[in-house]
Amino acid sequence: MVDQRPEDELNPPAVEAEAEADGSDREWWDDAAMPWKHKPTRQDIACLAWIGFLGVFSMAMLPLRAWLLGAPERLPWLVGLMGSRTGTAALGSLVRVGTDVPFVLPILFGALMSIKLDWTYWWAGKLWGRGMIEVWAGQSARAARSYGRLERWADKLGWLGIFIAYVPIPLPLTAVVFVLAGAHGMSWKKFMVLDFFAALSWLIGMFVFGYLVGEPAAALLELYSKVANYVAVALVVGVVTASIWRSTKQAKAMT
Repeated sequence: MVDQRPEDELNPPAVEAEAEADGSDREWWDDAAMPWKHKPTRQDIACLAWIGFLGVFSMAMLPLRAWLLGAPERLPWLVGLMGSRTGTAALGSLVRVGTDVPFVLPILFGALMSIKLDWTYWWAGKLWGRGMIEVWAGQSARAARSYGRLERWADKLGWLGIFIAYVPIPLPLTAVVFVLAGAHGMSWKKFMVLDFFAALSWLIGMFVFGYLVGEPAAALLELYSKVANYVAVALVVGVVTASIWRSTKQAKAMT
């Protein structure tokens, strides 16, 4: 005998709601851990991949940075290839004590190299608004408050925030400011020009700082040079270990 009850009784709303609540009908991209609020396009996937690459690249460069900082003749390469502010300050101290090292071209090239991947954050803001910031904050109320303060501060400063973004504080100020630049409609060209002059200003400032400090900084650099190779090796081991641990953790989470 065919059940003639209405369809609503055969499939009660409570059952449907329960199915939706457990996320069984969700697409892979419909997740709070993703920065978008829609089905991702190729641009969305590409941008997220670039941001992931930026994180891996930054970690991979740590041992090389440590090694380049370990000898006066390598400092111009550290500044020119990576835009290292620490290296620029060290370069200024060497110039002060009379060491013959190039510094003008390394600083100019360093400003260019230090912004080489900053457009990825601008792009994220253009595509997703503050979605990337929400991903960084995660489920932590404390992190959300910290990011909220950074956002309010950046909104007040406007384009000047790009110059202040390089202030060395233990918060991802630079990334937040760059994301908001894209989210608020700043053009790519304007963003990159401002970013270049901001990076250049900070490198010049660090060079002047190192020059003013002079001999004490040069002596500290000489002391570091004796252990630079060991530091570089330790960082290599640390990066590899962290990568293996993260891969293992992700594999366990998937099983």
